[in-house]
Amino acid sequence: MAVDRRRFGQTDLWVSPLCQGTAFRTLPRADGPEARAVLAHALDSGVNFFDSSNAYGWGGAEEVLGKALAGRRTQAVICTKVAAFAPPNNGEGKGAPMPFTRANLFAQAEASLKRLGTDYLDLYLLHQPDNLTPPAEIAQSMAALVESGKVRHWGVSNHSGAQLREYLELQSPVPPAGAEEYYNVAGEHLDAEGKSRAARLEAEVFPLLRQSGMGLLAFSPLDTGFLDPGRAIAEGSPLAGLAAALDQVAVQLGCSRTQLCIAWVRSCPEVSCVLAGAESPAQVEENCQGAQLTLPPEARVTIEEARQLYRQQQAAAQKVR
Repeated sequence: MAVDRRRFGQTDLWVSPLCQGTAFRTLPRADGPEARAVLAHALDSGVNFFDSSNAYGWGGAEEVLGKALAGRRTQAVICTKVAAFAPPNNGEGKGAPMPFTRANLFAQAEASLKRLGTDYLDLYLLHQPDNLTPPAEIAQSMAALVESGKVRHWGVSNHSGAQLREYLELQSPVPPAGAEEYYNVAGEHLDAEGKSRAARLEAEVFPLLRQSGMGLLAFSPLDTGFLDPGRAIAEGSPLAGLAAALDQVAVQLGCSRTQLCIAWVRSCPEVSCVLAGAESPAQVEENCQGAQLTLPPEARVTIEEARQLYRQQQAAAQKVR
């Protein structure tokens, strides 16, 4: 499949509009034939952007990605992340906090490089804030990683607008180049203050992305499964009306709801790439088709009206709680 490439922010990375993730939900986050087949099929289908983290299977996801890309590293753009926690003692959840000191960041980058079977990372992200290390110290360490050649670009994930602004105001010679954040047409997930994460991203992070020229990798186009066509929606949920509107538009365009959700995220000007987690070759193909779909203006209007109504109902329901 011929897939176009777009520049990720202001970097020299030219990526497919779809990024294949490795945070598998049903497949093991470890090396195995099924996961390898999905990743290889993505590359064969024109996807050149892959996302992982040292916390996905605590290294297992990086290992399978490295195996799938063996001998084809130059065809891929690899993004991985460093978690602010150590592996858990019992193999589940997360362990003790791991501050983003220079020693820890370099050690974790080296471990990721080894698991991925490569000598450089295209994009290295802080998986979440550590809330321990001063941003200026972290920025200096990430800049040192870039200067070492082990990392080409760095950035953040799951950071608030205020946290991202801190990094940008440092005016580092090697500023953050990209962000990976939760974003989709719905936005069922709320932050610690009970506010829509998607709405806060639009209000607080989007302006910073436009000002800085940073790239955005938007994850969870199906809202962690809430928008999956096969998932039942609770009666009376604000999501029901939005899902009905999406299905109406999908019928008109001759596509699936999944493809429509991916197309909608991709069409947002602040979004450089959509991160989706296909777990079968068939899902890879469906996601790729969604990333190639162009939404007509009238379709966007219909979706936007339904999205705003959903958001109003979501806020009202939250106040009742």
